[in-house]
Amino acid sequence: MSSKIIFITLLYLCIAPLNAQINPSHKSESDTLRVTPISVDTMRIDTMRVDTIVIRTLQNKIKNISRGANLTGPTINFNKTKALDEEYRPFRIPSFWDKENKLSINLNEVAFVNWNAGGNNSISALANIKFLRNYKFRYVQWENLLELRYGLNSQENQKLRKADDAIRFSSTFAYRRDTISNWYYSVRANFNTQFSNGYKYPNREAPVSRFMSPGYGFIGAGTSYIPEGKKFNLYLSPFTQKVTFVLDQDLADKGAFGVEKAKYDANKNKIKDGENSVIEFGVLITNTWQGEIFENVGVRHRLSLYSDYLESFGNIDVEWELNFALKVNKYISTTFGTHILYDDDIKFDPIKADDGSIISDGSPKIQFKQLFGVGVNYNF
Repeated sequence: MSSKIIFITLLYLCIAPLNAQINPSHKSESDTLRVTPISVDTMRIDTMRVDTIVIRTLQNKIKNISRGANLTGPTINFNKTKALDEEYRPFRIPSFWDKENKLSINLNEVAFVNWNAGGNNSISALANIKFLRNYKFRYVQWENLLELRYGLNSQENQKLRKADDAIRFSSTFAYRRDTISNWYYSVRANFNTQFSNGYKYPNREAPVSRFMSPGYGFIGAGTSYIPEGKKFNLYLSPFTQKVTFVLDQDLADKGAFGVEKAKYDANKNKIKDGENSVIEFGVLITNTWQGEIFENVGVRHRLSLYSDYLESFGNIDVEWELNFALKVNKYISTTFGTHILYDDDIKFDPIKADDGSIISDGSPKIQFKQLFGVGVNYNF
């Protein structure tokens, strides 16, 4: 009997520690389970080893943490409130259009009173209206320009004479593949003509030019270099069609501005009218730049080069304008400008026979125009 008691006692002493680990006692209000840790040197106090995974045995309940401001009993005070100092400006949707409307009037006057060296009183006026509409957003750029110019000159003992006359319109649509490159694929259309008749003074009987006589149209495709933040544009087009219009039949019959002249029989009777247009196909290069070289001294440059593939390739038509503006204030400026023109189709000094018939149409020459005046500028 005693041996059985001893055996049961030893068995109880062996099983009791294991039972304490498997069924731990419950403790406190937090209901947290606590396991008696195994005494191993490499273990933390609150961990136990299960295979090769270490599991925390203490898992305290996470308490809710209050966030945000305490809005209990808010107080609103208008004592420091005051009216707006500036006019209220409602939000406007950003526009990608750049617009400019500019009117310029330049005047030049010379007067003499009892001037011993002699001279004629004169006054001239030149009006210039420019409308600019440019669109630019990411990959697309679209530039549109309409420029109207007209000038008159009056001298003592002479009638009014035309000093300047131009209608110009240009539109360029450009597309680039990314927003980093300054090179664009471009399509451009230009049109130039004039308002009124032009004469070779003092002869006022036979006009040498009229509205749409000539008229020049250009349309082509190429590439443009347009750097960001600079008023610079370089356009290169290997495929450009140029059309010259001469709608006045008298000028067309004379073969003015490169159109085919009328044909006559031996008795000088016209058997075929002159052509009213001529079509060319060639390469066009244009460059425009506008900037400020010194303080209050601006410059504007425009260059156009064209050569026809079909006839006289290598003979280049040149048009170059260079204008300087010395700004006095917001509305007044002094303008100095030059305009050089060379067109292989415009002939000068025709050679005539004794009977008056034209043997040769002459040869092209460099045309030059210079202007200087004080101007009034107004943007609207």
